[in-house]
Amino acid sequence: MTNAKSFQDEWITVAEKDPYAALGLSLNAEDRRILKRYRQIAKLLHPDVQATNPTAISQISEQLIAKVINPGYQRLKQEKNRSEVLANMRFRARQLDRQGKLAPSFESAQQLLRIPEAEVEVFYENTVNQLVTTQFSSTDEFAMVLSGLSQLNLAFLHRKISKPIRPKRTGLVAVDHNPSEEEEKKEDPKPPEPPVINYAEKYGIRARTYLNQRNYNLAIQELREALKIAPNGIELHSMLGQAYLMKKSYGMARAHLKRVLELNPNHSVALKYSQVLEKRMAEKRKAASQVVPPDPKPESGQQSWLKKLLGR
Repeated sequence: MTNAKSFQDEWITVAEKDPYAALGLSLNAEDRRILKRYRQIAKLLHPDVQATNPTAISQISEQLIAKVINPGYQRLKQEKNRSEVLANMRFRARQLDRQGKLAPSFESAQQLLRIPEAEVEVFYENTVNQLVTTQFSSTDEFAMVLSGLSQLNLAFLHRKISKPIRPKRTGLVAVDHNPSEEEEKKEDPKPPEPPVINYAEKYGIRARTYLNQRNYNLAIQELREALKIAPNGIELHSMLGQAYLMKKSYGMARAHLKRVLELNPNHSVALKYSQVLEKRMAEKRKAASQVVPPDPKPESGQQSWLKKLLGR
């Protein structure tokens, strides 16, 4: 176990390779989420906060901010730098795969390598969210989460971003040895260009999974984030309309389905659910109109006598 009172220099090395793990961020995180997470951590580890409300990580909080958190944020706050970070991480994942060394010890990372493709995104995001809730609760916990997220991210890159490099046929008998750094540089002169990440699309993919699982609250949460990036995303509005319809939030459902039909009047899914919506709203109005109001309460004897006395 890590000494609960000491800062470990190895954390700096891990954070340099994977600043996402250092800040407790998903590889899908965009500018807004990165800034929000950084502010949360900076506030939590601020000396004034730690002085008035000391925690198990107080004694190393200043070192964490200066040596791990701030440098990590500087590498992620601009998209150009993030692209470079992802390219290097993807290159590393490919190297480990080629060398047969992509064998994480972290259980969730092992699971991520085995689960069906359709479940990868949601499993990855859920695991990240679970891990970061306790990331700064103690020194031991920070070390565990940093290592776990780093392994999880490499497994995710292997599944979703990088493609394994197949050994080149040279006509020679393969020799079981580890290639030197010089040989690796000759084979891979530079890291491959990272793919362009469509953050709105990734939110949409997770939202569709949640819709299929009938988890409408999480679907709505993902879709609202996606619409901040792509306000006119037709499919995003369509799914959001469906989610609100299933939650019986008919006003919100109508607003989003209406927006879909403004953008594409022939959108078959929006047309279908608009009809369902109107039918349900008509049924709701009909049921409301059939409610019999309660009979007025009979006047009490005292009230009747008082009215007669007053000539009413």
